[in-house]
Amino acid sequence: MAKRKTKFVCQECGYESAKWMGKCPGCNNWNTLVEEIEASTVRGNHRFNEVHKTGSKPESITAIKSKEEPRITTSMKELNRVLGGGIVMGSLVLIGGDPGIGKSTLLLQVSAQLADKQLPVLYISGEESTRQTKLRADRLGIRTDQLYVLSETNLFDISRQIEQIKPSFVVIDSIQTIFKEEITSAPGSVSQVRECTGELMRLAKNNNIPIFIVGHVTKEGAIAGPRMLEHMVDAVLYFEGERHHTYRILRGVKNRFGSTNEMGIFEMKEEGLREVMNPSEIFLEERSQGTAGSTVVASMEGTRPVLVEIQALISPSSFGNPRRMATGVDHNRVPLLMAVLEKRVGLMLQNQDAYIKVAGGVKLDEPAIDLAIAVSIASSFRDHPTKTDDIFIGEVGLTGEIRRVSRIEQRVQEAEKLGFKRVICPKNNLDGWTPPAGIQVIGVQTVQEALEVGIQQ
Repeated sequence: MAKRKTKFVCQECGYESAKWMGKCPGCNNWNTLVEEIEASTVRGNHRFNEVHKTGSKPESITAIKSKEEPRITTSMKELNRVLGGGIVMGSLVLIGGDPGIGKSTLLLQVSAQLADKQLPVLYISGEESTRQTKLRADRLGIRTDQLYVLSETNLFDISRQIEQIKPSFVVIDSIQTIFKEEITSAPGSVSQVRECTGELMRLAKNNNIPIFIVGHVTKEGAIAGPRMLEHMVDAVLYFEGERHHTYRILRGVKNRFGSTNEMGIFEMKEEGLREVMNPSEIFLEERSQGTAGSTVVASMEGTRPVLVEIQALISPSSFGNPRRMATGVDHNRVPLLMAVLEKRVGLMLQNQDAYIKVAGGVKLDEPAIDLAIAVSIASSFRDHPTKTDDIFIGEVGLTGEIRRVSRIEQRVQEAEKLGFKRVICPKNNLDGWTPPAGIQVIGVQTVQEALEVGIQQ
């Protein structure tokens, strides 16, 4: 009897080794290598010849005809925006998020909306029974005959049902529970996740069926399983938000059919998820008036401007090393901007604790928020508030200059629509366009000028 070959595979990054090691050389994590049995592979020249007989031939790029990919639009405009205009036929989409955040609720609502359009939908749950899925559907008020529910974890049976029913939309909840019989490792391992995702990709492309798969996340917030899982799928969406808050954010981090900067906002209700069509009003509804350390910035999330409040608290430090904490922005940006304020403006911040927060739980990652953070820090340090109807937009350089930003017209129009009176922005952004009549646009060149204009004395 032939000896079974084993290997050790890292459950975080997919690194393979012939022997066990305490620390993975690929991702430097400890105790992540798990023993797995190698699957037997077919070797020989006949395999090579078969591949070359059926292989495709290269074509000139000018001879290839391009066409617009057909899409299925759902009733959720926020989801359509994040996906780039709708669900592309034959695409494989991965949705990740913390447990209990609402991934299954979102996909069940989307399945019901497509089923209402007389499109057959197959919802496959590997974590719940059909009765449990029915209870959630009753709570969401779902009543449609075109929504089929299957509780199965065997990939062979799942593939057979998909080919028999021929659905227009498939949901797999979740990929960590699906297993392939030929793979001897446990469900959720690197080998199982990789092989099952590859098989689902083949089903999606061959049958032209869009498939959404749910993925668990690790304690660091990344998709569980091998990193190549995100490379195999067509789109990766993250469902974010605090479990104890009602607002959820659907963010695209990879999309082969659209922009990766789009963001959709939902509100969790008792009857399911509801779209938030104007997120700026939501993020600013609890803003305090006349308080030092509070500013508003117009940040671009994909093609949509969103007005968000940035709060700063500067207090004297009682320790030798002052604290620098940031929530919602890059924590490395805070000491950089504080160094600019200290060197170029003359604020003595080296013995001050700094706490920066973006209200509403939004994560901002663009240079245009630099000026708003700097003004918030200076406002809190001087204990002088900014005007409540001011917007601050601009990138701050290390020499204290305010650099131009993109899409200034859309940002100003959103500010004017919500009743703001002044926009403090880079002076280089004032050329080539006309601002709306109801708002004043003030161009500044340095941080010092922005503080003189924006902070009340």
